[in-house]
Amino acid sequence: MAGSLEGVRVLELARYQAGPRGGLILSDLGAEVIKIEKPGGEETRKAPPLVRGQSVYFAVYNRGKKSLCLDLRHERGKAVLADLVMTADIVLENFRPGVMAKIGFGYERLCALKPDIILASVSGFGQTGPYRDRPAFDSLGQAMSGLMALTGQPVGKPVGTASSVVDRYTSLHATIGILAALHHRDRTGEGQEIDVSLFDSALTMVEIPTITYLATGNEGGEPGRPPYRAKDGYVVISAAGREMGARLVRIVTREEDSSGEGLSSRDSLVDVRRKAVEAWCAEKTVAEICERLLAADIPVAPVRTIPEVARDPHLSERQMLVPMEDALAGEIHLPGATIKMSKTPGRIGPVPTPGQHTDEILSGLLGYDRARIAELRAAKVIA
Repeated sequence: MAGSLEGVRVLELARYQAGPRGGLILSDLGAEVIKIEKPGGEETRKAPPLVRGQSVYFAVYNRGKKSLCLDLRHERGKAVLADLVMTADIVLENFRPGVMAKIGFGYERLCALKPDIILASVSGFGQTGPYRDRPAFDSLGQAMSGLMALTGQPVGKPVGTASSVVDRYTSLHATIGILAALHHRDRTGEGQEIDVSLFDSALTMVEIPTITYLATGNEGGEPGRPPYRAKDGYVVISAAGREMGARLVRIVTREEDSSGEGLSSRDSLVDVRRKAVEAWCAEKTVAEICERLLAADIPVAPVRTIPEVARDPHLSERQMLVPMEDALAGEIHLPGATIKMSKTPGRIGPVPTPGQHTDEILSGLLGYDRARIAELRAAKVIA
């Protein structure tokens, strides 16, 4: 079905996660996303884990896109990209700063080809600043922002998250910037350049302790959030606020809490009230704790394993894990659309094979005839 971005064309020159996930969101919202890959395909097509030969990593972030394999080291490959730019609304890239200019497609050149083009650049540390030329991945953003020092515990050994949260945050910031730039272009006819980075995005996850330190010199603001141990697992309880905290204390101790302060998983580990909750939870199963606290309208949730999440009927009803036919894996589950829209729901599509849409794009979009396409293929400009 049609999406809100129907008619918008994105050229994606992006690899790994932060850039491609931004392209995925735009595709889900209805944009045509043409993924420009090197001959043979992006390197993450071979990244583990693999399901019957298909990379789950690649499939998750690239479903619904069109694949065009193009050698940008070749001058004729650059000529093809120039032709594509003149048909596009957005160029999304996540090379290191300066690489786009080096290959001949910096923002000024893009504007010369298409004056209202929007260039969204995703990088480790941004297009400016002393770290701009450093390579970066998600874990470096977690480490340098201080997030890793806060994860899971108020003090102790730094712990990185199991998933690439900084990449995901960055992809959202890139997408928000692109949507804002499209709105600005609709009003003024002007394109613009968007600069988002992993480091900047990681900082948004530690804003409170960082601002607290700058204002007071004290560390703190958002300590770790350890869960409570039950007889058969763990739960997270977030009884924030005086009224909710008092309800929890009444359940646990059967008496009024004179302070009336909220009690949640972020409370100090030495807090007397936390110890009372710990003792109460230790005598009960996860199901018993959740049933009792939910009946009292206190936010509580089990700490689940991945198999438990995968079987959750709520996610199935929300179409967040969707079975789809795949050229390599046969049937494989892929993420559904996280943004649900009533009038323009958009669509999710299959994972493209390397260069699957090369001929379609060159002939249908650029008007190249079969002889020209065959010549480009013979010269190994396309694949």
